[in-house]
Amino acid sequence: MTNISEELRSDPSLAFLKLDKDVAPLDRFELSKANYLLAKIHYDKGDLGKAETYFLRALRFAEGPRDIFAKLKILGFLIRIFSEKLEYEKAQEYIALAEQIVEDSVTYLGSLNAEYFYNLAVIKNYSGGFEEAKENFLMAYKKSKEENEPELLAKCLLALSTNYYNRKSFTESLETLDQLKELLTILNKSYLNGAMNFQYAKIYLELDRFEEAMAYFTKANYYLQDKKCWNLFGYIQLGKGQVFKRKGEYDKALMFFKFAQEAVDKNLFKRLNSLLEQEIQDVNDSSIDFYLDRSNRKVHERTLGTIDFKHRFVLLEILYLLAKNSGTYFDKDKLAKSIWKDEYNPLIHDKLIYTSVSRLRKLIEPKIDSMDKERRGSKRKYIIRGKDGYTFNPEVKIRFHMEPKVTVGQTIGNVELGSPV
Repeated sequence: MTNISEELRSDPSLAFLKLDKDVAPLDRFELSKANYLLAKIHYDKGDLGKAETYFLRALRFAEGPRDIFAKLKILGFLIRIFSEKLEYEKAQEYIALAEQIVEDSVTYLGSLNAEYFYNLAVIKNYSGGFEEAKENFLMAYKKSKEENEPELLAKCLLALSTNYYNRKSFTESLETLDQLKELLTILNKSYLNGAMNFQYAKIYLELDRFEEAMAYFTKANYYLQDKKCWNLFGYIQLGKGQVFKRKGEYDKALMFFKFAQEAVDKNLFKRLNSLLEQEIQDVNDSSIDFYLDRSNRKVHERTLGTIDFKHRFVLLEILYLLAKNSGTYFDKDKLAKSIWKDEYNPLIHDKLIYTSVSRLRKLIEPKIDSMDKERRGSKRKYIIRGKDGYTFNPEVKIRFHMEPKVTVGQTIGNVELGSPV
């Protein structure tokens, strides 16, 4: 009889052809491993449909307790695939199975090693238990150093950075990535390098450090292409588009969003495509005159472009107060109490309010011709003065950017394709 195990080692793609004919004599471990390798190839290529098929076959032939950690790794990939496809029920089914395997594994394992704590932490992430996940990642990190497992150590650092990022602890997330960067000077792992740079880019985007974000998105693409890995390609283009959007360069943002749409299979990358559609719709809304992004202290006016308010906190707060209550007049008393948190005093506030509003108008009011001025009856498009104080023109179409951010709802299992498995 043909030695199937030897045949699989030389050509693992033969595995699925022999499921029925040779299943009895075939080493199930070899068969599971072969299908896993095929699944990873398709996963890296971004062919999530075939990846799902082979991961399911790999799961079918994995046996416990010998293959506990292999099963958890396979389930991790399946959960990520179903998360991307927005198939909530299937994702939850495999999350529940992973939780059960980890719970049962305590009875099989002689000692709780680094890999156990790492998998336990990943599963805690699925349910949003980020604090518990962090403690288990730290334990896995400690044990992987003791057990001399540098690759698992690297995955722990990437996972910890992701955990900090999910909890908006960006300083800690960056510090953890810096440790990972040092480790990867020794380990030759292109995918980990790509995922690390992708994580750097996402953090710098959140921090409005746009040049650094773009540089790291480009580095991520370089490392992933070096590995012939394309599953994050669309997300990298989305990130680049978001950088330009938040800079107010909407034409460039649209270019990257549309490029990403054309590059991915919309039926498989449903989460990504939904994000892209919302971003494109947001940018393309030509009826909007005025975008106010209070979080990032920026305003985008249709004709003037992007106006930076980072060092103009008081002016931004006046603008935000008036814009959020367009049509409502604010007199000096209300402005003193709302902006300066003080009782109105004409000796202090009269000149302060007049000067602040004048500076604000110079920043945001576009120049108008005489015909437009005559039609409107006012030379001001946005901030209007009346006998009862100041108001924001209620006829202006305004959008408050990033409140909330574009989203497809909670990510299934709190995982994305690029998050560590």
